Amino acid sequence: MSDFLNASEAPSPASHTPGVSVRHTRAKGEPRFPDGPKADPAGSHFERRIRSFQPRRSRVTAGQADALQRLWPQWGLDIDGQRVIDLGELFGNDRPVVLEIGFGMGEATAQMAAGDPDTNILAVDVHTPGQGNLLNLADQNGLSNVRVGNGDAIILLREMLRPDALDGLRVYFPDPWPKKRHHKRRLIQPEFLSLAATRLKPGALVHCATDWEPYAEQMLDVLTAHPDFENTQADGGFSPRPRFRPLTRFEGQGLDKGHVVNDLLFRRVPHSQDR
Repeated sequence: MSDFLNASEAPSPASHTPGVSVRHTRAKGEPRFPDGPKADPAGSHFERRIRSFQPRRSRVTAGQADALQRLWPQWGLDIDGQRVIDLGELFGNDRPVVLEIGFGMGEATAQMAAGDPDTNILAVDVHTPGQGNLLNLADQNGLSNVRVGNGDAIILLREMLRPDALDGLRVYFPDPWPKKRHHKRRLIQPEFLSLAATRLKPGALVHCATDWEPYAEQMLDVLTAHPDFENTQADGGFSPRPRFRPLTRFEGQGLDKGHVVNDLLFRRVPHSQDR
């Protein structure tokens, strides 16, 4: 999950003016962002398993690098799996928390955070440029209800969150892994939903969206069959795009080309022990 910069592109850890990126020559072995996200926060502490994500290598812009260096200590979370986090302490308040897994460049996340300031968003991804971009957007727009997680969301759910900690879960446009031999890598699987259910409060909303129709059908089948979730749609099908999920530029381009985007809205079913 490491995206290495050329030495001439890296920000200086020593001194800089907020909002202005500076350059220096990074010595061999020097961390890319001394005060920013770690390249592999969980290290080798946990078992090797099939991953649902594939880290992407791409260039970090000067603005993204500056945001990572300046803002990560305040708004970033390395998913190391070594402790259980207090979400109230992380956000500085007791407002509801929604976990978003995979946020791309963060534009939609920032829009949703701005549109609902009373809901906290813990947004997790492994894409360094996207992490920097979302931090920059949050800073520019005064979004104090966003925190950015770096690493594997499975480790976050399993090792670092308390039961019933979350008020919602969002998975927008996850990697569809279209080849049949890769379907086992898809995130929305029964095992993942069972884990997520332990961290979601009764009644919490699970919202998925994808523009890959075969994956949408699989999501619908898996969620419908899972005993911990129920479809919010009376007909048991897909949902119209809710107003709180922004139409992204990428999504709009796909719709112009005739692509079909499907939303799924399911609720965590209360069990007898929850009542």
